[in-house]
Amino acid sequence: MKFAHVCIESLATVLPEETWTSASIEERLRPLYERLKLPAGRLELMTGIRERRQWPAGTKPSDASAKAGKAVLQRSGLKAEQVEVFIHCAVSRDMLEPATASFAHHKIGLGASCQIFDLLNACLGFLNGLVTLGAMIDSGQIKCGMVVAGENGRPLVEQTVQHLLTAPLNRNEIKPFFANLTIGSGAVAAIVCHEDLLPAGPKHRLLAGAYLSATQHSELCQGDTSGQGLQMETDSEQLLVAGVEVARETWQKFEQETGWNRATPDHFICHQVGSTHRRKLYETVGLDLAKDFSTFETLGNTGSAALPTALALAVDRGVVKPGHKAALLGIGSGINSLMLAVEW
Repeated sequence: MKFAHVCIESLATVLPEETWTSASIEERLRPLYERLKLPAGRLELMTGIRERRQWPAGTKPSDASAKAGKAVLQRSGLKAEQVEVFIHCAVSRDMLEPATASFAHHKIGLGASCQIFDLLNACLGFLNGLVTLGAMIDSGQIKCGMVVAGENGRPLVEQTVQHLLTAPLNRNEIKPFFANLTIGSGAVAAIVCHEDLLPAGPKHRLLAGAYLSATQHSELCQGDTSGQGLQMETDSEQLLVAGVEVARETWQKFEQETGWNRATPDHFICHQVGSTHRRKLYETVGLDLAKDFSTFETLGNTGSAALPTALALAVDRGVVKPGHKAALLGIGSGINSLMLAVEW
Protein backbone atom coordinates (compact mmCIF):
# COMPACT_ATOMS: atom_id res chain seq x y z
CA MET A 1 0.00 0.00 0.00
CA LYS A 2 2.15 2.81 -1.34
CA PHE A 3 1.11 6.19 -2.74
CA ALA A 4 3.05 8.16 -5.33
CA HIS A 5 1.26 11.48 -5.90
CA VAL A 6 -1.24 11.81 -3.05
CA CYS A 7 -1.35 14.87 -0.78
CA ILE A 8 -3.60 16.00 2.05
CA GLU A 9 -4.20 19.50 0.72
CA SER A 10 -6.14 20.74 3.75
CA LEU A 11 -7.54 19.42 7.02
CA ALA A 12 -10.09 20.94 9.40
CA THR A 13 -12.01 19.90 12.49
CA VAL A 14 -15.13 21.44 14.06
CA LEU A 15 -16.01 20.71 17.68
CA PRO A 16 -19.31 21.21 19.55
CA GLU A 17 -19.48 23.93 22.18
CA GLU A 18 -21.45 21.89 24.74
CA THR A 19 -19.18 20.13 27.25
CA TRP A 20 -20.14 17.09 29.32
CA THR A 21 -17.70 16.28 32.11
CA SER A 22 -17.27 12.78 33.44
CA ALA A 23 -18.30 14.15 36.84
CA SER A 24 -21.58 15.50 35.43
CA ILE A 25 -22.41 12.14 33.83
CA GLU A 26 -21.75 10.39 37.14
CA GLU A 27 -23.99 12.91 38.86
CA ARG A 28 -26.81 11.90 36.50
CA LEU A 29 -26.03 8.28 37.43
CA ARG A 30 -26.06 8.99 41.18
CA PRO A 31 -28.98 6.58 41.89
CA LEU A 32 -27.08 3.75 40.14
CA TYR A 33 -23.83 4.59 41.93
CA GLU A 34 -25.56 4.64 45.29
CA ARG A 35 -27.46 1.41 44.67
CA LEU A 36 -24.33 -0.49 43.56
CA LYS A 37 -22.01 1.37 45.96
CA LEU A 38 -19.77 2.58 43.13
CA PRO A 39 -17.12 5.18 44.00
CA ALA A 40 -17.55 8.61 42.42
CA GLY A 41 -14.79 9.51 40.00
CA ARG A 42 -14.34 6.01 38.58
CA LEU A 43 -15.25 7.10 35.03
CA GLU A 44 -12.40 9.58 34.76
CA LEU A 45 -10.04 7.43 36.82
CA MET A 46 -10.46 4.40 34.56
CA THR A 47 -10.41 6.25 31.24
CA GLY A 48 -8.47 9.47 31.73
CA ILE A 49 -11.38 11.30 30.08
CA ARG A 50 -12.29 14.50 31.95
CA GLU A 51 -14.87 15.69 29.47
CA ARG A 52 -16.30 15.26 26.01
CA ARG A 53 -18.25 17.53 23.62
CA GLN A 54 -21.79 16.97 22.36
CA TRP A 55 -23.80 18.59 19.57
CA PRO A 56 -27.14 20.21 20.41
CA ALA A 57 -30.11 17.84 20.57
CA GLY A 58 -31.51 17.16 17.11
CA THR A 59 -28.21 17.59 15.27
CA LYS A 60 -27.87 15.15 12.38
CA PRO A 61 -24.55 13.56 11.39
CA SER A 62 -24.81 15.29 8.02
CA ASP A 63 -25.10 18.65 9.82
CA ALA A 64 -21.84 17.96 11.64
CA SER A 65 -20.11 16.71 8.50
CA ALA A 66 -21.26 19.77 6.57
CA LYS A 67 -19.71 22.07 9.20
CA ALA A 68 -16.36 20.31 8.75
CA GLY A 69 -16.69 20.25 4.95
CA LYS A 70 -17.32 23.99 4.82
CA ALA A 71 -14.43 24.60 7.23
CA VAL A 72 -11.96 22.64 5.13
CA LEU A 73 -13.03 24.46 1.96
CA GLN A 74 -12.35 27.78 3.70
CA ARG A 75 -8.79 26.61 4.36
CA SER A 76 -8.28 25.11 0.93
CA GLY A 77 -6.66 26.64 -2.08
CA LEU A 78 -8.98 24.53 -4.24
CA LYS A 79 -12.59 25.19 -5.16
CA ALA A 80 -15.71 23.19 -4.34
CA GLU A 81 -16.28 22.34 -8.02
CA GLN A 82 -12.88 20.63 -8.16
CA VAL A 83 -14.00 17.95 -5.68
CA GLU A 84 -14.75 14.88 -7.82
CA VAL A 85 -15.48 12.34 -5.05
CA PHE A 86 -17.13 12.96 -1.68
CA ILE A 87 -17.02 10.25 1.01
CA HIS A 88 -18.88 10.30 4.31
CA CYS A 89 -17.06 7.98 6.70
CA ALA A 90 -18.72 8.37 10.10
CA VAL A 91 -20.19 5.64 12.29
CA SER A 92 -23.16 8.00 12.72
CA ARG A 93 -25.58 8.33 9.84
CA ASP A 94 -28.81 10.19 9.19
CA MET A 95 -30.75 7.12 8.05
CA LEU A 96 -30.31 3.84 6.19
CA GLU A 97 -31.23 5.35 2.82
CA PRO A 98 -30.17 7.51 1.10
CA ALA A 99 -26.48 7.72 1.94
CA THR A 100 -25.66 10.36 4.54
CA ALA A 101 -23.13 11.62 1.99
CA SER A 102 -26.04 12.85 -0.14
CA PHE A 103 -27.33 15.14 2.62
CA ALA A 104 -23.87 16.41 3.58
CA HIS A 105 -22.89 16.95 -0.08
CA HIS A 106 -25.94 19.19 -0.58
CA LYS A 107 -25.39 21.13 2.67
CA ILE A 108 -21.74 21.80 1.83
CA GLY A 109 -22.63 22.96 -1.67
CA LEU A 110 -20.43 20.62 -3.70
CA GLY A 111 -20.95 20.25 -7.45
CA ALA A 112 -23.15 17.83 -9.37
CA SER A 113 -20.15 16.24 -11.13
CA CYS A 114 -19.08 14.61 -7.89
CA GLN A 115 -19.43 10.93 -7.03
CA ILE A 116 -20.75 10.52 -3.48
CA PHE A 117 -21.04 7.53 -1.15
CA ASP A 118 -20.81 6.40 2.47
CA LEU A 119 -17.88 4.30 3.62
CA LEU A 120 -18.50 2.68 7.01
CA ASN A 121 -15.96 0.72 9.06
CA ALA A 122 -16.46 1.62 12.71
CA CYS A 123 -13.66 3.92 13.94
CA LEU A 124 -11.46 3.23 10.89
CA GLY A 125 -13.80 4.83 8.37
CA PHE A 126 -11.91 8.09 7.87
CA LEU A 127 -8.58 6.36 7.28
CA ASN A 128 -10.29 3.97 4.86
CA GLY A 129 -11.59 7.06 3.07
CA LEU A 130 -8.08 8.50 2.77
CA VAL A 131 -6.85 5.22 1.28
CA THR A 132 -9.79 5.07 -1.16
CA LEU A 133 -9.20 8.60 -2.40
CA GLY A 134 -5.45 7.95 -2.58
CA ALA A 135 -5.97 4.89 -4.76
CA MET A 136 -8.36 6.76 -7.06
CA ILE A 137 -5.89 9.63 -7.42
CA ASP A 138 -2.86 7.45 -8.13
CA SER A 139 -4.86 5.36 -10.63
CA GLY A 140 -5.76 8.48 -12.59
CA GLN A 141 -9.53 8.32 -11.96
CA ILE A 142 -9.68 11.64 -10.16
CA LYS A 143 -7.51 14.59 -9.17
CA CYS A 144 -9.31 15.70 -6.00
CA GLY A 145 -11.68 14.35 -3.35
CA MET A 146 -13.06 15.15 0.07
CA VAL A 147 -13.52 12.82 3.03
CA VAL A 148 -15.63 13.80 6.05
CA ALA A 149 -16.77 12.29 9.34
CA GLY A 150 -19.45 13.89 11.47
CA GLU A 151 -20.01 11.90 14.66
CA ASN A 152 -22.91 12.53 17.04
CA GLY A 153 -22.46 10.60 20.28
CA ARG A 154 -25.16 12.42 22.23
CA PRO A 155 -28.03 9.95 21.54
CA LEU A 156 -25.90 6.96 22.57
CA VAL A 157 -24.71 8.53 25.82
CA GLU A 158 -28.18 9.76 26.74
CA GLN A 159 -29.83 6.41 26.01
CA THR A 160 -27.08 4.58 27.91
CA VAL A 161 -27.62 6.77 30.98
CA GLN A 162 -31.36 6.16 30.80
CA HIS A 163 -30.85 2.39 30.47
CA LEU A 164 -28.45 2.26 33.40
CA LEU A 165 -30.94 4.15 35.57
CA THR A 166 -33.99 2.05 34.70
CA ALA A 167 -32.71 -1.50 34.13
CA PRO A 168 -32.15 -3.73 37.21
CA LEU A 169 -28.45 -4.30 36.48
CA ASN A 170 -25.76 -5.53 38.86
CA ARG A 171 -22.09 -4.52 38.86
CA ASN A 172 -21.13 -7.15 36.33
CA GLU A 173 -24.05 -6.38 34.02
CA ILE A 174 -23.20 -2.67 33.70
CA LYS A 175 -19.72 -3.41 32.30
CA PRO A 176 -20.76 -3.78 28.61
CA PHE A 177 -22.29 -0.28 28.73
CA PHE A 178 -19.40 1.52 30.43
CA ALA A 179 -17.51 2.30 27.19
CA ASN A 180 -20.59 4.15 25.87
CA LEU A 181 -20.07 6.85 28.49
CA THR A 182 -16.69 7.76 26.94
CA ILE A 183 -18.23 8.72 23.59
CA GLY A 184 -18.10 12.32 22.42
CA SER A 185 -19.05 14.22 19.27
CA GLY A 186 -17.03 16.01 16.63
CA ALA A 187 -16.47 16.47 12.92
CA VAL A 188 -13.44 16.52 10.65
CA ALA A 189 -12.79 16.82 6.92
CA ALA A 190 -9.84 16.55 4.56
CA ILE A 191 -9.31 17.50 0.94
CA VAL A 192 -7.03 14.98 -0.75
CA CYS A 193 -5.56 15.69 -4.18
CA HIS A 194 -2.89 14.95 -6.77
CA GLU A 195 0.33 16.85 -6.17
CA ASP A 196 -0.03 18.51 -9.59
CA LEU A 197 -2.89 20.64 -8.23
CA LEU A 198 -0.64 22.19 -5.58
CA PRO A 199 1.86 25.04 -5.87
CA ALA A 200 5.58 24.42 -5.62
CA GLY A 201 6.94 23.92 -2.13
CA PRO A 202 6.41 21.54 0.81
CA LYS A 203 3.41 19.23 0.58
CA HIS A 204 1.56 17.06 3.09
CA ARG A 205 2.08 13.62 1.56
CA LEU A 206 0.27 10.35 2.16
CA LEU A 207 3.14 7.89 1.74
CA ALA A 208 2.15 4.32 2.53
CA GLY A 209 0.25 2.07 4.91
CA ALA A 210 -0.50 -1.42 6.18
CA TYR A 211 -3.63 -3.15 7.40
CA LEU A 212 -4.75 -6.27 9.23
CA SER A 213 -8.19 -7.80 9.81
CA ALA A 214 -8.88 -9.99 12.85
CA THR A 215 -12.59 -10.58 12.43
CA GLN A 216 -12.63 -13.46 14.91
CA HIS A 217 -13.03 -10.65 17.44
CA SER A 218 -16.04 -9.03 15.76
CA GLU A 219 -18.35 -9.81 18.69
CA LEU A 220 -16.36 -7.80 21.24
CA CYS A 221 -17.92 -4.42 20.38
CA GLN A 222 -21.29 -4.27 18.65
CA GLY A 223 -23.67 -1.38 18.05
CA ASP A 224 -27.07 -1.43 16.41
CA THR A 225 -30.47 0.23 16.26
CA SER A 226 -33.58 -1.51 17.53
CA GLY A 227 -37.01 -0.77 18.88
CA GLN A 228 -35.31 0.58 22.00
CA GLY A 229 -33.15 2.96 19.95
CA LEU A 230 -29.40 3.02 19.48
CA GLN A 231 -27.56 0.36 21.51
CA MET A 232 -23.92 -0.56 21.93
CA GLU A 233 -22.26 -3.15 24.13
CA THR A 234 -18.52 -3.61 24.54
CA ASP A 235 -16.38 -6.22 26.25
CA SER A 236 -13.80 -3.58 27.12
CA GLU A 237 -11.29 -5.88 28.77
CA GLN A 238 -11.13 -8.41 25.94
CA LEU A 239 -11.29 -5.70 23.30
CA LEU A 240 -8.22 -4.07 24.86
CA VAL A 241 -6.24 -7.31 24.89
CA ALA A 242 -7.19 -8.30 21.34
CA GLY A 243 -6.91 -4.78 19.97
CA VAL A 244 -3.35 -4.11 21.09
CA GLU A 245 -2.24 -7.51 19.77
CA VAL A 246 -3.74 -6.71 16.36
CA ALA A 247 -1.97 -3.34 16.50
CA ARG A 248 1.34 -5.03 17.30
CA GLU A 249 1.04 -7.31 14.28
CA THR A 250 -0.08 -4.44 12.04
CA TRP A 251 2.92 -2.38 13.10
CA GLN A 252 5.23 -5.17 11.94
CA LYS A 253 3.59 -5.05 8.50
CA PHE A 254 3.73 -1.24 8.62
CA GLU A 255 7.52 -1.28 9.11
CA GLN A 256 7.95 -3.66 6.19
CA GLU A 257 5.70 -1.61 3.90
CA THR A 258 7.07 1.83 4.76
CA GLY A 259 10.71 1.11 5.57
CA TRP A 260 10.19 3.03 8.80
CA ASN A 261 11.13 1.75 12.24
CA ARG A 262 9.98 2.74 15.74
CA ALA A 263 12.35 5.71 15.79
CA THR A 264 11.37 7.15 12.39
CA PRO A 265 8.12 9.01 13.19
CA ASP A 266 8.31 12.38 14.86
CA HIS A 267 4.77 11.81 16.13
CA PHE A 268 2.29 9.03 16.70
CA ILE A 269 -1.42 9.77 16.34
CA CYS A 270 -3.56 6.85 17.46
CA HIS A 271 -7.28 6.23 17.76
CA GLN A 272 -8.45 8.09 20.87
CA VAL A 273 -9.98 5.66 23.36
CA GLY A 274 -8.53 6.41 26.79
CA SER A 275 -5.46 6.33 29.00
CA THR A 276 -5.38 2.57 29.61
CA HIS A 277 -5.66 1.77 25.90
CA ARG A 278 -2.94 4.27 25.03
CA ARG A 279 -0.49 3.00 27.67
CA LYS A 280 -1.04 -0.65 26.77
CA LEU A 281 -0.77 0.04 23.04
CA TYR A 282 2.54 1.86 23.31
CA GLU A 283 3.98 -0.73 25.71
CA THR A 284 2.96 -3.67 23.51
CA VAL A 285 4.13 -2.20 20.21
CA GLY A 286 7.25 -0.71 21.80
CA LEU A 287 6.65 2.90 20.76
CA ASP A 288 7.79 6.10 22.47
CA LEU A 289 4.86 7.49 24.44
CA ALA A 290 6.53 10.90 24.50
CA LYS A 291 5.80 11.19 20.76
CA ASP A 292 2.08 10.63 21.27
CA PHE A 293 -0.46 13.41 20.72
CA SER A 294 -3.72 12.75 22.54
CA THR A 295 -7.13 14.43 22.69
CA PHE A 296 -9.21 11.86 24.58
CA GLU A 297 -8.77 13.77 27.86
CA THR A 298 -11.05 16.58 26.65
CA LEU A 299 -12.86 15.07 23.64
CA GLY A 300 -13.41 11.44 24.63
CA ASN A 301 -13.80 8.85 21.86
CA THR A 302 -15.35 10.49 18.79
CA GLY A 303 -15.42 7.36 16.63
CA SER A 304 -14.07 7.72 13.11
CA ALA A 305 -13.46 11.43 13.71
CA ALA A 306 -11.13 10.79 16.67
CA LEU A 307 -7.80 10.11 14.96
CA PRO A 308 -8.05 12.71 12.16
CA THR A 309 -9.29 15.30 14.68
CA ALA A 310 -6.20 14.63 16.80
CA LEU A 311 -4.03 15.09 13.71
CA ALA A 312 -5.82 18.31 12.79
CA LEU A 313 -5.39 19.74 16.28
CA ALA A 314 -1.73 18.68 16.38
CA VAL A 315 -1.17 20.61 13.15
CA ASP A 316 -3.16 23.64 14.29
CA ARG A 317 -1.24 23.81 17.58
CA GLY A 318 2.13 23.60 15.86
CA VAL A 319 3.01 20.16 17.22
CA VAL A 320 3.10 18.51 13.80
CA LYS A 321 5.20 20.85 11.65
CA PRO A 322 6.23 20.89 7.99
CA GLY A 323 8.68 18.08 7.32
CA HIS A 324 7.57 16.00 10.29
CA LYS A 325 6.76 12.33 9.82
CA ALA A 326 3.65 11.01 11.56
CA ALA A 327 2.36 7.46 11.96
CA LEU A 328 -1.43 7.25 12.09
CA LEU A 329 -2.32 4.20 14.19
CA GLY A 330 -5.92 3.33 13.38
CA ILE A 331 -7.91 0.54 14.99
CA GLY A 332 -11.62 -0.19 15.02
CA SER A 333 -14.25 -2.71 16.02
CA GLY A 334 -14.15 -5.78 13.90
CA ILE A 335 -11.26 -5.91 14.84
CA ASN A 336 -9.45 -4.09 12.01
CA SER A 337 -6.30 -2.03 12.06
CA LEU A 338 -4.99 0.41 9.44
CA MET A 339 -1.77 2.36 9.91
CA LEU A 340 -0.73 5.15 7.55
CA ALA A 341 2.52 7.04 7.10
CA VAL A 342 2.28 10.76 6.34
CA GLU A 343 4.97 13.39 5.88
CA TRP A 344 3.76 16.86 6.71
